[in-house]
Amino acid sequence: MGLKVLLVGSGGREHALAWKLVQSGLVEKLFVAPGSAGIAELNKVELVDKPAHAIDELVQFACDKNIDLTVVGPEGPLVAGIVDEFLKKDLNIFGPTRAAAQLEGSKAFAEKLRQKHGIPTVDIAGAFSDEENARQFIKQHPNTPWVVKADGLAAGKGVLMPNLSEPDLYMTDTMGRIQKVRRRYGSDFVVEQFITGEEVSIIGISDGKSIESLESCQDHKRLENQDLGPNTGGMGTYSPARPSLIEGELSQIIQEKIMAATIRAMQNEGTPFVGFLYAGLMITPRREAKVLEYNVRFGDPETQAILPRLKSDLARILVAATIDKNVQGISFQWEKSRCVCIVLASRGYPDKPEIGFPIMGIEEAKATGALVFHAGTRREDKKWLTAGGRVLNVVALGETYQEARDKAYRAAKLIRFEGKHMREDIAIRAVNNTVGD
Repeated sequence: MGLKVLLVGSGGREHALAWKLVQSGLVEKLFVAPGSAGIAELNKVELVDKPAHAIDELVQFACDKNIDLTVVGPEGPLVAGIVDEFLKKDLNIFGPTRAAAQLEGSKAFAEKLRQKHGIPTVDIAGAFSDEENARQFIKQHPNTPWVVKADGLAAGKGVLMPNLSEPDLYMTDTMGRIQKVRRRYGSDFVVEQFITGEEVSIIGISDGKSIESLESCQDHKRLENQDLGPNTGGMGTYSPARPSLIEGELSQIIQEKIMAATIRAMQNEGTPFVGFLYAGLMITPRREAKVLEYNVRFGDPETQAILPRLKSDLARILVAATIDKNVQGISFQWEKSRCVCIVLASRGYPDKPEIGFPIMGIEEAKATGALVFHAGTRREDKKWLTAGGRVLNVVALGETYQEARDKAYRAAKLIRFEGKHMREDIAIRAVNNTVGD
């Protein structure tokens, strides 16, 4: 008999996770709570009509169905303590406890951990719940642009960037953004020195003692081309990040000084971390890697660009981390191809997405060989409708970045719905940097 697995979540990330898990010979049945109509099209899948935040109901379901392993997609249930409740019933679950999930649940906790344990991060940062204390802190560092972050969860939208064009207004600009963050997300916030470079996402799988990292990915967080507009949950990704960005010694530094060091730090703090550890890094012009943020789950849409290249059995890897409690020595096997993911979003995303419009062309896009993961859709009268800010993820593989990018955009352009928005420059830096790759 194979494993009965429960996957918690409903978005594009969970669609990609489900797509990969059902390929495993270990998995007999995959329950997805609450899942989506797009996920329901996969073999071995049964949807469970329970929301991701209904922790007690999910625990009872896992007990009733004798679930062998639960995998949690979104951050909300993790921060709320779903792992703690499963463990009380001796249920196997892959993810961090409530205490360990503070790495994402509290920017202040994560910043203090990095500073205390010498994990590379920005040089100047502070955590506050009072605007006047923040003002005095900022005054001590004149002519410094600041990034303002909500302390708690904000679905990738709680980071406000500085206006670099008017340095004389850094104080006024920063205080205005602090007030905006507090109105939207609560009183606690973090200010960090703004640093330049390129962002890279590194995601590892930890058993609580050690961590093995997957191949890299680069996200495109801003809404508009050329990294303009507001921050979003992510408008597209490609994997692996181009070799010139983190090749050689820097890759080893990231693994040892950041990924492994974070796991050791969490152990030392008495909050061992089991689960997907996501480090959002800035690679500075001086070729230094600095941690900007942690997530305690697989990224979205990083998952959609990483998993199609993973040849190894994901279920076996998660069993090793959760049940065997040993990821050391796991050898990940990867396709040599490149992968590009394009996010199709609704008009008005990220603030006020307009939804409920018919979607055409999904089957046409899939006929090109592309993968289409459902992020925010619903099925009604045999028609697909938009039902979220990020609607679909269109993913394609190619021997080169150029080929993968061309295939992804060719498929993405076949999908139509009113108000459709997508960036036109996903992975362009990889293409321009790797002519002949």
